[in-house]
Amino acid sequence: MGGEARQQLTDEYLAGAVGEILAHDERVRGIDITADVDGGVVHLRGRVDRPAQLDTVRRLAGRLAGVHAVWDRVRVAGREPVVLDLGCGEQRQYPTNIGVDRRRTPSVAAVADLTRPLPFRDRSVDRVFAVHVLEHLIDFLPLVAECHRVLRPGGVLHVLSPWWKHVNAVADPTHVRLLDTQTIKGICSGPDRPAWFPLHVGRDESTVFADLTPAPAGEGPDERQLARFFD
Repeated sequence: MGGEARQQLTDEYLAGAVGEILAHDERVRGIDITADVDGGVVHLRGRVDRPAQLDTVRRLAGRLAGVHAVWDRVRVAGREPVVLDLGCGEQRQYPTNIGVDRRRTPSVAAVADLTRPLPFRDRSVDRVFAVHVLEHLIDFLPLVAECHRVLRPGGVLHVLSPWWKHVNAVADPTHVRLLDTQTIKGICSGPDRPAWFPLHVGRDESTVFADLTPAPAGEGPDERQLARFFD
């Protein structure tokens, strides 16, 4: 069986498994959320009354083997999430995301150099997508710190990057950094910079995935949280 066919079947299985959680798990049963899966990424849509309800759905879906990340377009307490899509180029991850790039395209709402501070207020956004972005920056830590600054408490940074052992990591001459899941560990708990709690971190044969939420000042992930995803 080819890789694409296997992934399609896996996605169908995972979509059914998430659907069963939503239908039968008493912690989330009756919540107005639907899910589909594409390439191991769970996409949640719908609405909830409280952030904790969305957090529970995300946590339960992320425990399934084969899930690489959990993304959402879920309205919380009647409010649509504010979502930045960094380095989006011609295509945002979701059509309603706020596209941010250094060159203007129909998908870009804010022109900005990602090597400089982001033009957004502290704690003003709910989600940040950095999809195939970090590998293009010689020093991506300032951008990660900016994501920490603009995210609200409980917000999520979604990272995708080529896995360093796959040819995609080196085939593009504009890639200047190589990433592994262990790189994400350093992002989460490195000294002298904002810390993150890992919600979900993994990879397939070509891509590193990470869903991270900002840790409050003075806090950071403990050994148990790190051991779940990292060596």
